[in-house]
Amino acid sequence: MKNVYFNNDGNVDDLVSLFLLLQIPNIKLIGVGVIDADCYVDPAVEASRKIIDRFNKRNDPLEVAKSDSRAHHQFPSNWRLSSFSFDALPILNENGEPKTKQAAVPAHIDMAQKIKQSDTPVTLVMTGPLTDLARALDYDQSIQDNIDQLYWMGGCLDGHGNVNEPGFDGTAEWNAFWDPEAVKKVFDSSIKIQMVGLESTEEIPLTRELRIHWASLRKFPAFDMIGQGYSLVLADEADSTYYLWDVLTTLSSLYPDLVSTTETKASVEVNGRAAGRTFKNDNGRPLTLVTKADKDKFFNVFDQLAKDAELK
Repeated sequence: MKNVYFNNDGNVDDLVSLFLLLQIPNIKLIGVGVIDADCYVDPAVEASRKIIDRFNKRNDPLEVAKSDSRAHHQFPSNWRLSSFSFDALPILNENGEPKTKQAAVPAHIDMAQKIKQSDTPVTLVMTGPLTDLARALDYDQSIQDNIDQLYWMGGCLDGHGNVNEPGFDGTAEWNAFWDPEAVKKVFDSSIKIQMVGLESTEEIPLTRELRIHWASLRKFPAFDMIGQGYSLVLADEADSTYYLWDVLTTLSSLYPDLVSTTETKASVEVNGRAAGRTFKNDNGRPLTLVTKADKDKFFNVFDQLAKDAELK
């Protein structure tokens, strides 16, 4: 039985990841934290509480911790708006106000306390910036001894980032760019890391065919939520490509045969035009980089978990 803590930044892919974590057998989700990055944190917290209400298949005793961490560089506001729409989905609101509680402490303290209290080393899944973990380490450095591995969606090691902001050179990925100092703090720790970078998910883009596939399965309540959720992502219409980065990170943390990996060493640039750039460095910290996803296996697991989900 694995104990899992999930820290995320509340966009569509993050919220679908939370749903999937609630379905996976033989694990226990011990905590959920939401950070104000690629979302607006209040509706993302509310949506998370509602997802737990409706889809907590294992009945894990959960509350959702709201982060009070702040950005060094904030995500574009138009990317963050989908958290409001997801929170308003009818399937999450037909039973009124959420019953799952919000944690009494900020997310970084919630993370530290739950990791410290876990009776087994924790699988830590993070699909947003690393700030809450960096702050948790400041709060209690000893928690790194009870983390089995960190699975992080962030960074890229091929030099092609997705930050297109004035004054910066475009080499950074947004989760790292949001708080480069936090990446360095975590990289300087002893925590074992598996990283899903921008280059890791070329096999699983969000396509029209995938949207139609989800629509064909909307008789299953979970697929109705998933399809409506991803309808908020306008990547195709915006002439850009959106990949299921966060879901791959989440599923690969518990289904390792879904991905191929390589061992490498990496560092992060903290300052200047390349702030947030993660790069290969023979003198850097060791990490495992996901290099490829098995598309067929990935969607077999994804679809089965969603089909088997039980409404609460």
